[in-house]
Amino acid sequence: MLQDERVPEADELDPAAMRVHYRSQGLAEADLAPDPYEQFRRWFAQAAAGGLYEPNAMVVSTADAAGRPSSRTVLLKGYDERGFVFYTNYTSRKARELGENPHVSLLFPWHSIARQVIVTGTADRVGRDETTAYFRSRPYGSQLGAWASDQSVTVAGRSQLDASYAELAARYPEGEPVPVPPGWGGFRVCAESVEFWQGRENRLHDRLRYVREGGRGAAAEGWRVERLWP
Repeated sequence: MLQDERVPEADELDPAAMRVHYRSQGLAEADLAPDPYEQFRRWFAQAAAGGLYEPNAMVVSTADAAGRPSSRTVLLKGYDERGFVFYTNYTSRKARELGENPHVSLLFPWHSIARQVIVTGTADRVGRDETTAYFRSRPYGSQLGAWASDQSVTVAGRSQLDASYAELAARYPEGEPVPVPPGWGGFRVCAESVEFWQGRENRLHDRLRYVREGGRGAAAEGWRVERLWP
């Protein structure tokens, strides 16, 4: 922000008056890939090539056994025809909720290019070998961070977190291997539906949704595409 720019007061901002007029090119059924993972690959590549900040950032929404929802932003760390993968502490709120209720929603909010991708499906833990391979690829500081944070648990203050990290840095000096935390790993979301949302003029957006036919994995018969009213 420029030094002489004035920051508006909160009571001067009217959310109802904030409007963006989308004029993006549309999304037609004939232009879609045969399956949602290939279509996601295309859009993901375009988002990254367009300079979008952290295009792999996604909102993960879960619900506990009583149906009470919660959401947070995490980073996508892999995807293929088996699903979308992210990593977390298995004692975190999202992991606990996925243990009670495996149904999950992912949202990629690519606002600057007027696109969204919405995934609904079920989550399963990834194998330990896959988790280990990914953990080894993380920067040293991120490896220590996975150990240092008792995610989603109340902490007395920032100093306690910093002290935990410092203790781990002394225990595992840089250059030495850091073991994979036993309570940390990945989830893979197997998609049951994937919606591709393209903003259009006059709020007449294009919404094309892939829906899985049949069961999961080898039992799946393929995908059908349906258009939704905006």
